[in-house]
Amino acid sequence: MAKLYFHYSTMNAGKSTVLLQASHNYRERGMETYLLTARFDDRAGQGRIASRIGIGADADTFDGDSDLFAKIETRKEQGDFACVFLDEAQFLTKDQVWQLARAVDDLKVPVMCYGLRVDFRGELFPGSAALLALADEMREVRTICHCGKKATMVVRRDADGKAARDGAQVQIGGNETYVSLCRKHWRDEVGDS
Repeated sequence: MAKLYFHYSTMNAGKSTVLLQASHNYRERGMETYLLTARFDDRAGQGRIASRIGIGADADTFDGDSDLFAKIETRKEQGDFACVFLDEAQFLTKDQVWQLARAVDDLKVPVMCYGLRVDFRGELFPGSAALLALADEMREVRTICHCGKKATMVVRRDADGKAARDGAQVQIGGNETYVSLCRKHWRDEVGDS
């Protein structure tokens, strides 16, 4: 039975690694997968999902105007596949999450989404909020704060290394920009003590 899954975490928890491993497991058993990632996140190259540990795979891309139901339906017409894997799910729109839900329900294909739950301000991304509301199953990918507690928040560092308190919700970056922290240390960093 096909389901819509949301695997969420903070930055640097290994979400892309888990996605790539799961896709590899399908392919190793002779089942094709369909990979999608956000078009504007080109840190690993356009249309590429990559992990900090050095593994990667080519993927189709989406942006805010993409009809994901149509993309999945078109890809199915080109050849059957066992599962959709979507990276950077926080960048989905609410409508796109509904399109993924329709693909699960009507095309009978499992869709596994991987992304951030909250931004550097502690606020939900629109795609993550919609996935939290609509996903059949949710799984947390865990990482740790420097203190050893589970990290649930992320700070964005400015050019001076200080925690940013405002700014655009979306800014592409990696370890040089973002740090995952437990809630207490996030509060300390942003000055909410």
